[in-house]
This record gives sequence, structure tokens and C-alpha cells, in this order.
Amino acid sequence: MFDGLKDKLGSFRKDVEEEVEEKEADAADEAAADAEAAEADASEDTEEPSTPAAAPDRESADDEDEDADDSGPGRIRQAAAFATGRVIIEEDDLAQPLWSLEMALLESDVEMSVAEEILDSVREALIGESRKQVDTTAELVEDALHDALVDVISVGQFDFEARIAEADKPVTVVFTGVNGVGKTTSIAKMSEWLGDRDYSSVLANGDTYRAGANEQIQKHAENVGRKLISHEQGGDPAAVIYDGVEYAEANDIDVVLGDTAGRLHTNNDLMTQLEKIHRVVDPEMTLFVDEAVAGQDAVERAREFNKAAEIDGTVLTKADADSSGGAAISIAHVTGKPVLFLGTGQGYDDIQAFDPEELVGQLLAEEE
Repeated sequence: MFDGLKDKLGSFRKDVEEEVEEKEADAADEAAADAEAAEADASEDTEEPSTPAAAPDRESADDEDEDADDSGPGRIRQAAAFATGRVIIEEDDLAQPLWSLEMALLESDVEMSVAEEILDSVREALIGESRKQVDTTAELVEDALHDALVDVISVGQFDFEARIAEADKPVTVVFTGVNGVGKTTSIAKMSEWLGDRDYSSVLANGDTYRAGANEQIQKHAENVGRKLISHEQGGDPAAVIYDGVEYAEANDIDVVLGDTAGRLHTNNDLMTQLEKIHRVVDPEMTLFVDEAVAGQDAVERAREFNKAAEIDGTVLTKADADSSGGAAISIAHVTGKPVLFLGTGQGYDDIQAFDPEELVGQLLAEEE
């Protein structure tokens, strides 16, 4: 999952490490040369104390440096300078690696403003830092990338299970998004996820106009062993979900999972339906569903859905097939609402709560 982005972040770490280590080696060489020259000057002063010291011959000192035996004092001083040097990371050291990182993020479908924030954060964290004995350049870069990525991914993050636990029952969760992104399957997966945590649930089909919608969600409900509330095709979506809430209240069910018709934010009739569902049912949460592999399209749709009918979080399907990771990185920052779940396969158990720290850890982990 997100292997392409992981490789590109690893390349940035290596690029900065090479730049800084080259600079550090140059500094060590220069320090060793200066030490050799100073020693030569001191030796001349000791041998001829009564004679005024002549101006140092730089060319001669350089020749001596070049002739020094690899195992002699010059080598020892160079090693000491390298070991104790504290080379400062400067903006010039980061120019090329940061440009490469920016291109890598954009190629991975990370939204432009998000990529810029990541770059600014990394730049601020690294410029002026020094390579010390207690850490490596790679560790400095990894820490900077970790903090920058977690900051943009964690926007608005909350504990979904804790909100379910704390809310008055039944809790109503409505799912929205465009057609064909796995919304109905995600509802069945969510029912299983809740069941694994001892929460009961009922499904309600508010997708009342699409031919075959009832049959599709009925099959999922049977597969996961849940009750489905549905009306005849063409019925009122708000009425269906309201009936789901009444059923849950009467049967001591914890959560109502409401499906809705796939829609675009520009479809006024469908957006009006969603607004009516909110007025009639007042759901605890509205979750936007889209495909991780849609990249920038998913980010833009999330932005527009949030403007048209405020969402509380996002479920990204097909995350296991996404090499880029741009949607997962960008959506929370763009909408101000968190990614809450990732769909990771075809099975009903293939859904996982989204953990920004865990994701960033995976992205920055080095291959064994």
C-alpha cells in the first residue's frame, strides 16, 4: 500500500544524506589541511626561535598535505575532525532534494497546497540543524518528514469508536459519495467492523432510485447477517433511514448505517435529498466515500462535498491498490475532516481504522 510514495520519500532521505555527507567530508578535509599547516608553522617556530618567522608558503603546505602518510598524524587529525565536526545544514544543501521531493509528492497525487506545506515544514525543521555524533543525517530527515506528514494527515482526527461509544443510541451514520466507489460495500464492512467490537447495527437503504440498489445492499446484508430496512424503488430516502432509526430504537440496536444515492456535488436534486435526510434524521456522522486510487479527483470531490453538505470524515476504498497515496495524504488537510477508514481488500473484514502515525511509520520504514 502506497509503495510508490514510500520509495520517493526514501529517495529524498538519501539525497539529503548524500549532500550533507559530501559537505561534511569537505569540511573534514579542510580542517585537516588547516591543522597540517598550523603544525608546520609551529614546527618552524620551534626550530628557529631567534629568527623571525617567514610568511607561510601555502603551496608548500598543500604539497606536504598531499605527501602525508595515510597512517600518520595528518590522517589521525582528519579522522578526529570528521568524527567531531558539526556541519550545519544550509538551504543550498536542500535545494535540489526539496525540488525532487516536491515533484515526487505531486506525481503521487498529493494536492499542491499540501505538498507546499510539507516542504515548508521539512525546510524549517532541517535548515540550521547540525549532524552530530548522536544522530545521522538520515535520522534528522526522517524526523522532519515524520512531523510534516503527521501534521497534514492528522487534521481533524478523532476516535471513531469512542464517538460511537459515547453517543446516545442508536447512532446514525450516513454514507455519501459518487457512484461506483464502493460505498455500499463499505457499509457492509463497517457493520462487520462494529460487530467485532460488540456493537449491533442495522442497514437502511436510502438509495431508492437506482435500479438494483435494493438487491445489491440486500445481498450484502445477508452476507454479514444484518437486518436491512428498505422501501420500494422511488421511495423517500429520508423516510427509509428514519424507519431504520425507529427499528433500531425498538430493537435496542446500537448503530444505523444509512446508504444514499451516488451523487455529484453539482446534482441539486440529490444534494437536496441529503439535506432532507439531515433534517429528518439528524445523523451523528456523515461519511464521504471515495477510492484512494482516484487521487486528485477524490481530493477535489471531498472538498466539494464538504462545501455542499458538510461531512464528518472520509472512507477511502481500494487503498491496497493505491501506490501513490495522494488522497490519503491530502484529504484531511483540504477538507479539515479526517480520513477515518481504509478499505484494503474484497473481504468484509478488509477495512481498518486510519491511524496517521501508523501510516507515516510505514511510509518512512526502511526496507529490510
